[in-house]
Amino acid sequence: MTVLRSVLLFALAAVAEIGGCWLVWQSMRESRPWWLAGLGVVVLGGYGFVAALQSDSHFGRVLAAYGGVFVAGSLLWGVLFDGFRPTRYDLIGAAICLTGVAVIMYGPRR
Repeated sequence: MTVLRSVLLFALAAVAEIGGCWLVWQSMRESRPWWLAGLGVVVLGGYGFVAALQSDSHFGRVLAAYGGVFVAGSLLWGVLFDGFRPTRYDLIGAAICLTGVAVIMYGPRR
């Protein structure tokens, strides 16, 4: 159950961080309303709290592993919200990153 909880927290963190950044991007780069940037900043703040809920007590390990989730999640976000079509190299890179997440977070500990 700990791995499932961790994976769900990583997914929620990705939605908060990527979604918050996307809202700021929409305001700044796509000439959308200014308040979207403010909402994005609030959502980004929520990311920090979600990341802190991981059961592993090592900040560096959690954030290093989250980096891989961020890479894959960003590509997925682009597909879902911006019409982005990843290349096979994007997908291979994301798979490598997610493999890194598994090794860093869920590999055996001595």
